Amino acid sequence: MDKDYYETLEINRNASNSDINKAYRHLALKCHQPNYGQTGSVEQFRQLGEAYDVLSDPQKKAIYDKFGEEGLKGGTPPEYGSSGAWSSRYIYHGNPEKTFKQFFGGDNPFAAFVTNDAPLHFGGLRPEEMKMQDTHIERDLHLSLDDLFHGCIRKIKISRRVMNDDGHTSSIKDKILTINVKPGWEEGTRITFPKEGDQGPNNIPADIVFIIRQKSHPVFVRQANDLILKAQISLEKALTGFSVDVKTLDGKRLNVPINDIVHPAYKKIVTGEGMPLSQDCSQRGDLIITFDIQFPENLSAEKKQLIKQALAFK
Repeated sequence: MDKDYYETLEINRNASNSDINKAYRHLALKCHQPNYGQTGSVEQFRQLGEAYDVLSDPQKKAIYDKFGEEGLKGGTPPEYGSSGAWSSRYIYHGNPEKTFKQFFGGDNPFAAFVTNDAPLHFGGLRPEEMKMQDTHIERDLHLSLDDLFHGCIRKIKISRRVMNDDGHTSSIKDKILTINVKPGWEEGTRITFPKEGDQGPNNIPADIVFIIRQKSHPVFVRQANDLILKAQISLEKALTGFSVDVKTLDGKRLNVPINDIVHPAYKKIVTGEGMPLSQDCSQRGDLIITFDIQFPENLSAEKKQLIKQALAFK
């Protein structure tokens, strides 16, 4: 009597490649060591290996579906093939351990989960529940200060390995990840895309993490939510007063009067003209203007005397 490979794997004849893989995984783990001591386990394990070896191969499966075990192992007639000759006979290699290792990638599908020399007891625990996740992948995302002030959308294409429907083979596919950058995000902000790394039959894909890196700006230096602007002024202006024209990141033109005497540690704070707060975009940090005072390289005796006279007044 012909063997019923479908019955051996406990599936119907309409089973997909994914169904075949899942059935073999489930039954092979039940029959594999250390369960060989049970009556019939060794023979059942061999039958499972042969059934999977046939049904997982499209050509062998097609011959078996049409001609049964007799046609598979005895060879099919010329009219079935395209070469005009009888097909070669199928012979199972007879080593179910080889089939098992090829499927799981090793002789112990749970090797990564055994710790402290403690054996794992199957007890109905499904392999999917014991998979370990790959280490997360970090990538820098460089953004301008303007991007972080206004917010923006960035689309990033990644290429990753994806499991095919058979649950055993894989292919490389592209995917677009979309990042909605919020106004006010700071350097070091992390955006995580869970489980978007490479897929595999025995792993949980890694998380992909993008880390915000801020590009330098030609005018402003960011300090938390504040913006620092350094203005160069002459000693004359430092002593007599002046105004600073500032074009802000949102396009406004500010004219900031400086009526105080500007000393080296002096700062002018313009409230509410800094970066938006990421928690509340209606709130903003401050604009802080610092000064680089340009002293004259030399003075004539006459100018020195005039300065002395000017500074002598109280």
